[in-house]
Amino acid sequence: MDILTEKLIIISLFILIIHAIETLAYAVRLSGARVKLLASALSLFNVMVMVSRLANMMQQPFTGSLIDKAPEENTFAFVEQQFRIIIGSASLGTLLGILLLPTFVAIFSRAIIHLSEERGSIPALMKKGFSIEYFKRGIKHIRIPSFSYVKGMSWRDIPLKLFVINIVITAIYTIGVLSALYASLMVPERETTAVMASGLINGVATMLLIVFIDPKISILADDVINERGSYLSLKRVSVMMMGSRLLGTMLAQVLFIPGAKYVAWLTQFMV
Repeated sequence: MDILTEKLIIISLFILIIHAIETLAYAVRLSGARVKLLASALSLFNVMVMVSRLANMMQQPFTGSLIDKAPEENTFAFVEQQFRIIIGSASLGTLLGILLLPTFVAIFSRAIIHLSEERGSIPALMKKGFSIEYFKRGIKHIRIPSFSYVKGMSWRDIPLKLFVINIVITAIYTIGVLSALYASLMVPERETTAVMASGLINGVATMLLIVFIDPKISILADDVINERGSYLSLKRVSVMMMGSRLLGTMLAQVLFIPGAKYVAWLTQFMV
């Protein structure tokens, strides 16, 4: 049976888009600080996060169906290879988000201004944004990524602790569903318990992100608007967070099986 099925390709593309959106969400504060409308930027940031979270929940049943369709022979190896392709798609999506950063900041800066003009109406903004006129305007804001965008940045300025924490959180979030599904193969007698554990894993990862990562970047954005910090510093941290997210999806390849074994072990205390 071929590993690269049509369903796997669709799921992988879905994951790629999800991780591209979540990666670009880091740049929303850059756009907000650029036009000095941080509150409006954060409202759009919340919309993007909710869309990506909803999309992630929607793909879970389809990812689970890969196990149902797996052959009885070499099931573990077959499912592992398929899941590793999905994790690889998360890395590609994150990389795509990084490459789209200059274009995204330019377009989103305009979107934030229009949101302010529409008095905070997201539907009105979407209606305007998807019109042919504004679509043509958006094309003019496309920027080809180049090293000049990160000019003046130095690895010495990167907060190492924040960098490492984001790598770990991203890795956990990336494999949360996949490790739980794989664990259901390991402990078939506790299959449902293992699958339901994915919500707990992703919930913990999201909580860690909110507690340790988001406040730090929000403060930097506030400093830029209040002229206590530089836009370059905020851009440096945003790019750093995107880079750490990419490394986190790569670390997920390493933690995938150990994570599944941990979930399988944990389920014995839940029944």
